[in-house]
Amino acid sequence: MVDVLVAGFPRLLSGDDPTVWSILREDGQSPFILACDHAGNRLPKSLGDLGLPAGERQRHIAWDIGVAGLARIMADALDAFTILQTYSRLVIDCNRPPEAKDSIAILSELTAIPGNQALSPAARQMRLDEIFTPYHTALRRELDRRQKNKVPAVLIALHSFTPVFKGNSRPWHAGLLYNRDNRMAKAMIEQLEREGGLVIGDNQPYALGDDSDYTVPVHGERRGIPHVEVEVRQDLIADEAGQRLWAERLGRILTSSWKAIVEG
Repeated sequence: MVDVLVAGFPRLLSGDDPTVWSILREDGQSPFILACDHAGNRLPKSLGDLGLPAGERQRHIAWDIGVAGLARIMADALDAFTILQTYSRLVIDCNRPPEAKDSIAILSELTAIPGNQALSPAARQMRLDEIFTPYHTALRRELDRRQKNKVPAVLIALHSFTPVFKGNSRPWHAGLLYNRDNRMAKAMIEQLEREGGLVIGDNQPYALGDDSDYTVPVHGERRGIPHVEVEVRQDLIADEAGQRLWAERLGRILTSSWKAIVEG
């Protein structure tokens, strides 16, 4: 793995690499902002394959399977500003505080990541500067614009989770995660449970916190805007049919939950 040289200085990304983020419905009129921190599994060309075979780079350790397709359908259905992060969480995790141990994982689940071993401070900083910071700056810019113009903003962080984790089956079809502000999560849990036949996690498959997550605590809680992290089990959104089913369900329930909060 060789650093890219730009104007004589080492860089992570080159002109041949895709942009860090893509935006759908940039002028969307919905109050919802959909953020997909783990939408993609691309690797910068300068990092090669991180020492991993192709099969490992298609697993959940590299990205949130199905969530990009889900987000695209929801963006169109809701007319919602949506931001999709391009690069694999194995390069740098855009939903972890930069100082967290697993911000750049050396071990993900039970898989060692050879290309992340013994990184220099400069190499870590490049990943922060060229992927993490630009992505969150783009999200922050839209939130700032809405705040300045007094346009409603409801932050929805979209993720997926594995049916089995380290040998343990996960019974939930979806989970709603929150920390200090549970308004959207509780409203959505109540309505999803009315659907029938669904097992819905309340802060499951894991609890959201300042040390374990970044997008909701920083962009949602600190601004005081309504927010929720939505986790859908990835086998349920692995194909277009599943993505459409869950996009319709989540879009409908997000809309009614937001309405219930506004109306008090």
